[in-house]
Amino acid sequence: MSSEKDKASLLDALRLERAPETAPRRLPPRFVMIAAAVIVILLASGAAWYWWPDNGIAIQAVTAQSASAAPASALDASGYVVARRQATLSAKILGKLVEVDVEEGDKVKKGQIIARLDDSNYMAALHVARAQEQQAEAAFHDTAPIYARYARLSKQGAISADAFENQRAAYDNARESFAVARANLAMAQSNENDTVVRAPFTGVVTDKAAQPGEIVAPSAAGGGFTRTGIATIVDMDSLEVQVDVSENFIDRVHPGQPATIKLNAYPDWDIPASVIAVIPTADESKGTVTVRVAIHAKDSRILPQMGARVSFLTGGIPTLVKLRGVTVPANAVAGSGRKRTVFVIQDDGTVQARTVQVGSVSAQGINILSGLAPGDRVVAGDLSRLRDGAKVQVQD
Repeated sequence: MSSEKDKASLLDALRLERAPETAPRRLPPRFVMIAAAVIVILLASGAAWYWWPDNGIAIQAVTAQSASAAPASALDASGYVVARRQATLSAKILGKLVEVDVEEGDKVKKGQIIARLDDSNYMAALHVARAQEQQAEAAFHDTAPIYARYARLSKQGAISADAFENQRAAYDNARESFAVARANLAMAQSNENDTVVRAPFTGVVTDKAAQPGEIVAPSAAGGGFTRTGIATIVDMDSLEVQVDVSENFIDRVHPGQPATIKLNAYPDWDIPASVIAVIPTADESKGTVTVRVAIHAKDSRILPQMGARVSFLTGGIPTLVKLRGVTVPANAVAGSGRKRTVFVIQDDGTVQARTVQVGSVSAQGINILSGLAPGDRVVAGDLSRLRDGAKVQVQD
């Protein structure tokens, strides 16, 4: 009996008490909505990736060209087209503009009327001056014969010295008054003529600075609401290129040296040129010397302030140098030194970063001595976005 009680006690000690079942805990509705939104976004992103795959980095492509013969260049330098002869026209007198007969881009000839000023006051002054000149002339002509008669009488001793001196003083006054009147008339006539502004030389109007109704004045008298310039005219036959050459290389440039010019606006146009002069002073802040270059081809496409690149050629006659390898634009090559990097476009739409050996650098581009073959397509432009194996898309 005792053993059965012991067994029962042992079973009670081994029995596990089960916790009462509780209802499952519910998530807050806000959390459920956020989770659902995240799931929807992830599903949409996957669908977008599936239906609209990445086409690669948009790039511009250029083709490596076989290097051809090119003029031997002793030095290249950049500068601008400048006009040696230009003028900002202003009025010689103060007045109000009533006409401006030109616009920007108009071609004008020497002596052509550019503008007119209100001449009413100057015309009135001219009439007054002319009347005074006529009056002074008449008084002088009246006095002259009297003075001549007094001079004869004085020699004969028929009149006193005082009488002769008085008549001579009257004659001198009349002569001086006549001279002053003539000078005043000339000035009044000049002022009236100056109400018309004319072109000092043949050229092209590059700026129209004043309009009818504005007050204009000579440059030295400007101020306030007064204009000092009416229009600017440039003699297009006086255009030349001025470049700054490092003083370390100025010994490679001399007057009369042949050169070629490439305008930034027309990079494929070789313009024949030659050195006019080397300005005999240096800019200490930049360490450069200014060189003037004559443009041998006169063309309406050449405009003042255009950017230009000048290649100074060796020898009296341009010497052609046979280049080897290929030529690509400067913006298709990354890095510096003799070994640089280009990105070659592969058939699978990716790019291969390739190390190339660089030769000469000129206005035509960069001569690649090795690493590229004629016909290879390379990326031009912003190369910082690319890496070896990057997927690209060529833009037309």
